[in-house]
Amino acid sequence: MKIALIAHDKMKAEMIDFAIKYKDILKQHELVATGTTGHKVIAATGLNIRCFRSGPLGGDQEIGARVANGDIDLIFFFRDPLTAQPHEPDVSALLRLSDVYKIPLATNSSTAEFIIQTLK
Repeated sequence: MKIALIAHDKMKAEMIDFAIKYKDILKQHELVATGTTGHKVIAATGLNIRCFRSGPLGGDQEIGARVANGDIDLIFFFRDPLTAQPHEPDVSALLRLSDVYKIPLATNSSTAEFIIQTLK
C-alpha cells in the first residue's frame, strides 16, 4: 500500500511514537510524508519515506494531488484540533479529497492504531 504520514507540529511526537511502535508494519509499504514530519520519522525510525514539502509550504497539496491521481491508499494525518493552522484551506482540501476518492484517513492515533491492525 501507499501510505501518507502527516502531523501538525504539536502532534509530531505522537506520529513518531506511532511510527516506532509500528515500524515493522510500515516498512512493508511505500511511505510518503509532508517534509518536516517525514524527516523526523526517518530520523527516529530509519524508515524509507519520500518526503514532500512541509505542509504549510504545499506538502498537503502535493499529497492531495497524489490522492486525486490514485497514488495514495491510506492516510495517517495526526491533526491538532486545538490550534488554528495557517494552511487550514489546504488541510480541508486534503480531507475532502480523501472523502471524494474514499481513501481511509485517520486523524488521531487511536483511529490509526485501529486501522494499522488490519495491515498485519
